[in-house]
Amino acid sequence: MSVFDLARPNIRELVPYQSARRIGGQAQVFVNANEAGGLVNAAFDGAINRYPGAQPTELVADYARYCGLNPSQLLATRGADEGIEVLIRTFCEPELDAILIQPPTYGMYAITAETCAVAVKTTVSLQEADLSDAKLVFVCRPNNPTGEMMAPDDLKALLERAAGSALVVVDEAYIEFAEAQSVANWINDYPNLVVLRTFSKAFGMAGLRLGMVLANEEVISLLAKVLAPYPIPTPVAAIARQAMTEEGLGLMRDRVREVNALRATLVNNLEAKGYRVIPSSANFILVDDEALFDKLLAGGVLARRLSGKTRISIGSTQEMAKVQEAIHG
Repeated sequence: MSVFDLARPNIRELVPYQSARRIGGQAQVFVNANEAGGLVNAAFDGAINRYPGAQPTELVADYARYCGLNPSQLLATRGADEGIEVLIRTFCEPELDAILIQPPTYGMYAITAETCAVAVKTTVSLQEADLSDAKLVFVCRPNNPTGEMMAPDDLKALLERAAGSALVVVDEAYIEFAEAQSVANWINDYPNLVVLRTFSKAFGMAGLRLGMVLANEEVISLLAKVLAPYPIPTPVAAIARQAMTEEGLGLMRDRVREVNALRATLVNNLEAKGYRVIPSSANFILVDDEALFDKLLAGGVLARRLSGKTRISIGSTQEMAKVQEAIHG
């Protein structure tokens, strides 16, 4: 028996997540990973000879103020991806329970479930889906890769239908770009609501790998039992706190306004060239044309090819100028 054969069968058959970095490519401009430019000139000069605490208390308090919740309603994780994993490990019984998603959506929901031997159910409409077999319902809002937003009334109806049988996990990785449409303030009204956040997008700190889970205290206490010890390195917490200062938040909001303006300009130019662009509330757009990917790459711009479409992240003003040149070239 080979080493490969020693692995669990579901892992041997698993198709890994195709991250932008894994796919790679030769280009001068990279608009394929939905990253933001660095905003805070971060620095750390503290000691690293001690293990960090179970949670970065000061950072959690800062972020709680930012989103209008109590610190007891937050859990810091190594990226929102760890939040997804801990939710599935906490609430889903392997070989018995299922998660529910509406493709196309973020790939790590399904991959994490499959890794944990949890079934993945799909639907063409979460509003009309049968929730009877689902323990967790994932709603990416704004959705990656389309940038679309589920309407608040539809989300409330979903939460009410799932009450008592499933948690509704709203992934708000891109919410800062969506002009104050967060549902974090619903947590006190809906005990089955969980919200995922990240420092990777609007805050421009993807290299920190830092996320937050927002939920009622009962859910947070359960997740904390499963979360590995010392999850957030001391330098990561210290650097992230710099983004929570008045200056850091101001820089983030300025960048969001810039991204949204650049997005609108790009959409207008693409539509003027005859391309169909799906309306987006995130820092990227999805164009219903796969050939655009090759056109951009020929112009030195690496975008993301996705199921017959092309996703373009909104970068800096200079990067977007290169994108425009490639489109018109």
